[in-house]
Amino acid sequence: MTETDERVFGEQIADSVESFLLALRAIAREGNGSQAVSLLLLEISQVLLAGARMGAQNDFTPREEFQPDVGPEADIDDLRLRLAEMLEGVDDYSFVFDPYIPEVVVSRLSDDLASIAIDLENGLRHYRAGNVDEALWWWQFSYVNNWGNLAGAALNALLTVVAHDRFDTDFEADADAVAVADEMLGSAPVARP
Repeated sequence: MTETDERVFGEQIADSVESFLLALRAIAREGNGSQAVSLLLLEISQVLLAGARMGAQNDFTPREEFQPDVGPEADIDDLRLRLAEMLEGVDDYSFVFDPYIPEVVVSRLSDDLASIAIDLENGLRHYRAGNVDEALWWWQFSYVNNWGNLAGAALNALLTVVAHDRFDTDFEADADAVAVADEMLGSAPVARP
C-alpha cells in the first residue's frame, strides 16, 4: 500500500469509527430501548465492516516502537451506564470468546460496547493527531485482539433479541428472554399454537 493509499484508507476507517462513536453516544443519550436494539445492530454491523477491512490488510507497522501519548482515554462511564440502563433486560449475555478453546464467557452488552468505544476512540485520537500509521496499527491490533470479537458477540446477542421478537420461540426456558425482547422492541405478543 502506497503512502497515499494508506492515507485514503486511514481516512475511510476514521470516518467509519467516528460515525460509530457518534451513533453510539446518540443511541445512549436517547435512551429508547425499543429503537436501541435495531440501531445498535446496524451500527455494529457497519463498524465490523471497517474492522474486517483492517483484518484483511497486511500488518500495519507504527513508526515508533512505543505508542505515542495522545492524552487520556475518553470518559465513557456515563455512556456505559446509560447503555446498561437502556438495555436492562438484555444487557447480560454469554458467548464463546474463542471457538477453538470453547469456554463460555458471561458479559454485558453495555460493557462490551464501552470497551469497543475505548479501542476505537484511542485509534481516532492518533489519527486526529496526524499519526495515520499509529492509528491504523492500533485499529488493526485492537480489532484482531479485542473489539472485533466483542463486536461479533454483541452483534449475535442483539440479533438473538430481534429473532426472539420476530419469531417467538416455543421453548419455555426462553420465556423470560422473549418477554424482554418483546418489551425492548415494543411488539405485541404472538399467540402460540
